[in-house]
Amino acid sequence: MPKGYVIARVTVTNPEAYAEYAKGATEAIRQYGGRPLVRGGAYEALEGDARPRNVVIEFDSVEQARTYYHSPEYQAAKAKREGACVAEFVLVEGA
Repeated sequence: MPKGYVIARVTVTNPEAYAEYAKGATEAIRQYGGRPLVRGGAYEALEGDARPRNVVIEFDSVEQARTYYHSPEYQAAKAKREGACVAEFVLVEGA
C-alpha cells in the first residue's frame, strides 16, 4: 500500500497565532500516526516561488493522511491558523 504525504508550503504572517496552530497540529499528527520528515529548516528555491516554511508529514497510507487532515482534532488546530499564514497543503501518494 502506498504511503501518504501531507506537504505544506507556508509563509507565516502572525507567529503567535501560528504557534498555537502548530501545538494542535503536532498533537493531531501524533494521534493519527504521522511522522514529520521536514518541519521548517533551511531551504533553497531551485525554481519558481518558494515559501520560507516547508513541512512534509509521512503517513502509512493516503487514507490515513486524509483521515488526519479531516479529523476534528486537526480541523480545530487549522481554525487557529486562519489569518496567521498563507499556505498551500497537498496530499501526495508516494513510496
